[in-house]
Amino acid sequence: MEPDLFTAAAEERQEKDPTGSPLAVRMRPRTLDEVLGQQHLLKPGSPLRRLVGEGASGPAGPSSVILWGPPGTGKTTLAYVVSKATNKRFVELSAITAGVKEVRAVIDGARRASGGYGQETVLFLDEIHRFSKAQQDSLLPAVENRWVTLIAATTENPYFSVISPLLSRSLLLTLEPLTDDDIRDLLKRALTDERGLKGAVTLPEDTENHFLRIAGGDARRALTALEAAAGAALDKGEAAITLATLEETVDRAAVKYDRDGDQHYDVASALIKSIRGSDVDAALHYLARMVEAGEDPRFIARRLMISASEDIGLADPNALPIAVAAAQAVAMIGFPEAALTLSHATIALALAPKSNAATTAIGAALDDVRKGLAGPVPSHLRDSHYKGATKLGHGKGYTYPHDLPEGIAEQQYAPDALKDRAYYEPTRHGAEARYADAVEWTRKHLGRKRS
Repeated sequence: MEPDLFTAAAEERQEKDPTGSPLAVRMRPRTLDEVLGQQHLLKPGSPLRRLVGEGASGPAGPSSVILWGPPGTGKTTLAYVVSKATNKRFVELSAITAGVKEVRAVIDGARRASGGYGQETVLFLDEIHRFSKAQQDSLLPAVENRWVTLIAATTENPYFSVISPLLSRSLLLTLEPLTDDDIRDLLKRALTDERGLKGAVTLPEDTENHFLRIAGGDARRALTALEAAAGAALDKGEAAITLATLEETVDRAAVKYDRDGDQHYDVASALIKSIRGSDVDAALHYLARMVEAGEDPRFIARRLMISASEDIGLADPNALPIAVAAAQAVAMIGFPEAALTLSHATIALALAPKSNAATTAIGAALDDVRKGLAGPVPSHLRDSHYKGATKLGHGKGYTYPHDLPEGIAEQQYAPDALKDRAYYEPTRHGAEARYADAVEWTRKHLGRKRS
């Protein structure tokens, strides 16, 4: 809602003495140029720049937008910047507390402001996914007729949480998690800025690295932790925020793990070897270390997909679909919930029967090809569909397996140099036992000799 006398007085007091506000509030960017990350949304002529009046003249006015992204990526910050920079009337609502009555009041006020004073209204609606379908429907006339320009924020997939008519009348802008470099710049700014800690404490490199792991791409989380740790350091009379002080403050131990160094590969290797060795508890330990250190969940998921084929294969044909499904889910949800999906896949893979037969099979086949053991494709297997192929003898003598009672024809498929070569040597572990029986039967009926 529009601020009342008490809200306006509180905001004025905050501006005069900002130290009473949380560090995350004090360090909010004042202009779009101060915003960290999201540069793909801040180019000249972008919808957000048009909302603050940059290049918004002419017959095409600014569009309503839906900001979708994880917590701490700057959705509220962008709306705040618009509210400070625009000469439009700015109204803020939260879907947690507002309902249809409040929405209609804003729309009525916007129509009066437009008709009476020619003033446009920007409505910021936070947590729009919490609105019911009927509540979202109440926004449609105002957005369609541009009585208000809507900025809606959501952490949930708008294709599931926002009604289609509202999506079609708005531009969907996707915010990405902040990078480590973005968070690092934010911490440095907060340490020295007059609105922040004014140089009261410094931040050693090892402590800074732990802040990056804690933040996980969330600016608000980083600033909240920084404020708490800085307070603890100053209470102790420390000029720098030590790693020990930060660990005590956030109650989270610093995992010795360098995402770009040896530990990154050592722990990843230990995870895969524990899965290969069927030690589910050790596998979960190494997974937890990677999760706690802020490892990219997509990297972990890729390693699990490789493990599913490399170490399990056809001993459990469901292993690869489970790993692929986990990778798809991780890409959609991210941390912290992705840890549950990765745990699910890790447990399934660790407890699955193991076979590296698929790995050794392609390795042996590649080895022969690289040695030059190839040779021409047998003439009866060559393409016979094009004009003149019959005259060359292509396809002659080929037996169509489906014409035979058992569905298998005794004929040569491999080149002459490899006609009796056997690459796939299935184990009798788990489901691969039936593949072992199938291989034995088919090779016999193909008339193959072992080499």
